[in-house]
Amino acid sequence: MQGSLNALLDPNLGMNVDLTGRENIMLRGLYNGLKLAAIRRLEEDVAAFAELDEFLDLPVRVYSSGMVVRLAFALATAIRPQVLLMDEWFLAGDAVFMERARVRLEDMVRGADILVLSTHVVEVVMSWCTRVIWLDKGRVREDGPAERVLEAYLGHPVSRTA
Repeated sequence: MQGSLNALLDPNLGMNVDLTGRENIMLRGLYNGLKLAAIRRLEEDVAAFAELDEFLDLPVRVYSSGMVVRLAFALATAIRPQVLLMDEWFLAGDAVFMERARVRLEDMVRGADILVLSTHVVEVVMSWCTRVIWLDKGRVREDGPAERVLEAYLGHPVSRTA
């Protein structure tokens, strides 16, 4: 399969703390091969979602940890891939931001053709996954429908509302 790939593995991946938030957005756009007009749209999207206002023009090193999470999450989820690699870091921040982040992330997941997710959260697996591969020490232990593999992994039945 050919297509775009995005990895939500490290929220600060590619972030340069000596650059401003706006410069980091530009850098991410250039890295992803976006044209100037698309980078402007990316900047508008990230700025609106992260709600950092004038802080976007300050170096990231002066941001609070919460501000860094907002910028990193907004940047990481602004470019929609066909294949999405994701780890469990994805929902962090204050309660209001977490709800907005959850909605944005779920939309991103639904838009991806393929999601590769590393998690132990049963609810996430049952909600987002149609196929689960249980890896044990680098070997495939079980491969199949989410409910069947989770039952084998957990050692007890799971329900669709897990």
